[in-house]
Amino acid sequence: MLNFGRSRTQQRSTRSLSLGGMDYSDPKKKNNVVGKFVLAATLTALCIIMLKQSPAFSAPSQFGLREPGVTHVLVTGGAGYIGSHATLRLLKDNYRVTIVDNLSRGNLGAVKVLQELFPEPGRLQFIYADLGDAKSVNKIFSENAFDAVMHFAAVAYVGESTVDPLKYYHNITSNTLTVIEAMAAHGVKKLIYSSTCATYGEPDKMPITEETPQVPINPYGKAKKMAEDIIKDFSKNSKMAVMILRYFNVIGSDPEGRLGEAPRPELREQGRISGACFDAARGIIPGLKVRGTDYATHDGTCVRDYIDVTDLVDAHVKALAKAEAGKVGIYNVGTGKGRSVKEFVEACKKATGVTIKVDYLDRRPGDYAEVYSDPTKINKELNWTAQYTDLEESLKVAWRWQKSHLNGYGSS
Repeated sequence: MLNFGRSRTQQRSTRSLSLGGMDYSDPKKKNNVVGKFVLAATLTALCIIMLKQSPAFSAPSQFGLREPGVTHVLVTGGAGYIGSHATLRLLKDNYRVTIVDNLSRGNLGAVKVLQELFPEPGRLQFIYADLGDAKSVNKIFSENAFDAVMHFAAVAYVGESTVDPLKYYHNITSNTLTVIEAMAAHGVKKLIYSSTCATYGEPDKMPITEETPQVPINPYGKAKKMAEDIIKDFSKNSKMAVMILRYFNVIGSDPEGRLGEAPRPELREQGRISGACFDAARGIIPGLKVRGTDYATHDGTCVRDYIDVTDLVDAHVKALAKAEAGKVGIYNVGTGKGRSVKEFVEACKKATGVTIKVDYLDRRPGDYAEVYSDPTKINKELNWTAQYTDLEESLKVAWRWQKSHLNGYGSS
């Protein structure tokens, strides 16, 4: 170890010299102070150089910079079922993506799959955050150069919304307001909003068009409609490009088997019918519960429009490309064909090859008899048409993922 001090056999005087009534510092002491200052400055400079060369002090993150030809999309809820599939498509199409998710409904495993598929710097980042925390949201927008937002993040179970409505108004309506405020504050001018056919309630006439009155009958649909209203009101005095996609019942998974649907075990009771069918086929639950057999439909069970997640994601990407400043586009995303729950169950039995026990129970609160879309507008204006319309085939694809991921994203 180097010794920068000097040893002396005689103690050096520290007194000032007096000359003609004036005090003068000892010149040797002055030189010593200057030397120490120079040494400290040199060491500080060396530390700064070393820190700048380290990864943590390198050039600003690519996610915080705007680059020609690169579109940076914030995907809220990107660790969830639909959000992760949307992120996969965006990355395949060479978008830069930031996922923000609090993992209350999403899966970190899905994010890891995406990170492994697209490991290149500047392609994908994940930020763990809650959209209910306005300070965190504002910080995320201040540190990242977003060009657009795809807002998927939301709780989305009709039955749960009737039991805990305040959760839905906070999570859907309030959080959407927070996102819009952050977009406005940081000059992000493009929004693709994930809405739902639940905003229509139970219309008198089928199929549902974009002009069908919105009269939601459950807190989930009401919260989504409120969020839509906030977006539309704000857009009147801004140049934001907005697309609102009202989609129907989502099924299926990535055709190449990279992503799937893996709801938390405690939410199985509230989940989609496809998840319940697969759970029954795997023996996780003793059978399938069909709620309601006395609806005014051809077989007494609810009729729904089942849209494959791959088609749904395609609609979002086309909406992103077609969004125009100062305009709000509203589109139904569905196949245009309704299928009953009984028909769905039969398709699931064929897709899984399992004879599933079915229990028919009373209606679930907040459900409606029949809902299916008229996709004419989105066909015409966005050049979008559902391609994966074979119900049994979509279920087969999803079933393959389920069988190879018995613990969801926990293990493959």
